[in-house]
Amino acid sequence: MPRTPASQDTLARFLKLHPKYIDLSLDRMHGLLARLDHPEHDLPPVIHIAGTNGKGSTLAYLKAIMSAAGKRVHAYSSPHLVKFHERINLAGVDISEEELAALLAEVETKNSGQPITFFEATTAVALTAFARHPADYLLLEVGLGGRLDATNVVDTPRLSLITPVSMDHEQFLGANLADIAGEKAGILKPGCKALIARQESEALQVIQARADAVNAPTLYAGRDWEYTRTEDGMKLSVQDISVRLPEPGLTGTHQYENAALAAVASRELGIPLDAIRQGVAEADWPARLQPIPPLPGVPEREDLWLDGGHNPAAAHVLANWVTGWQKERPQKPFHMISGMLNTKQAESYFTAFRGLDITLTTLTIPGEQNSLTAAQLANAARQAGLQAEAGDSLAAAVQAAPDGARILICGSLYLAGHVLSFYK
Repeated sequence: MPRTPASQDTLARFLKLHPKYIDLSLDRMHGLLARLDHPEHDLPPVIHIAGTNGKGSTLAYLKAIMSAAGKRVHAYSSPHLVKFHERINLAGVDISEEELAALLAEVETKNSGQPITFFEATTAVALTAFARHPADYLLLEVGLGGRLDATNVVDTPRLSLITPVSMDHEQFLGANLADIAGEKAGILKPGCKALIARQESEALQVIQARADAVNAPTLYAGRDWEYTRTEDGMKLSVQDISVRLPEPGLTGTHQYENAALAAVASRELGIPLDAIRQGVAEADWPARLQPIPPLPGVPEREDLWLDGGHNPAAAHVLANWVTGWQKERPQKPFHMISGMLNTKQAESYFTAFRGLDITLTTLTIPGEQNSLTAAQLANAARQAGLQAEAGDSLAAAVQAAPDGARILICGSLYLAGHVLSFYK
């Protein structure tokens, strides 16, 4: 029987160092980083990315653009889909088991058993790794919120980006959009340029107030840049300059917004237009409206898609995608398979699909103790006005789809990770 990797043993111990899985604060983080000789002061130029939806996709476009320009790019993202190592990407390669295990052991020793959350400890590991590997840029994705997120220890980012803000994680960030936007805007730093994607007015007012308060030079979508879709891509206008860009490499009309934000950021960094075009076209990010091969054991199902979006805003994006697809193929059935955590707004998520001609099978996410049960999720879908059946397994849910259906597996990055593990 193969031995459990050393990194997994330490990660399991990190889960036990704090009674709460999430406890937003920077005090513990600052203390641990001091004992590690402040790796946050030795990072490559940081692009700090906050927001509710689109953080990962924007990071993917930036990574592809910078790589096309010949830059060495580190990236930090969460959660992982299949292996923890995915979170810490060093110049295009996920951190090795050997280095991860060594860094985890080092951070564990320096922490000396003090209370600290899993994300704080592992972010300290990531920052230490990034400080020790030279690179041109570090793409740093916020884990939760921004103001008190463990990544918010960087005093002078090269750029701060805020993608669209919507309702999510209300139990941690606030019960209304203004409160949530205030937490996201907490990444803005004095004198550090910020780029703000298109926002609802309630969120935008809060973000603008924070930018003004800290004197952060800020570019806003809709004011300082705008894009329009074209037959072969989009036209991006930034202040007095207009450029043509190709169709984004990631699926969905919402990806134009993410690609435009990444392109404007890249322009601010002086990256050549040819590299911006190449990166926009070639960006790849798993579990974001990703077409996937037939599942092992269910080879007859060809048209399979996977998406990890888990909040109402993400659901509306998916519903728009389904609507557009059904207009082009009105005779072809559409089947959804969904699993969700018990911290999410399941009924609000499913409300986005009300009125669409779809069938739905719900699942309990395998191996996830915080999953809603298939029965609970099916009930939430029915409350939202959908017809839903609880499923016993992923394979059975796929087989339950009507013949010839397009199948979308959605609702959780944890479910997406379970699906992708079949292909490893």
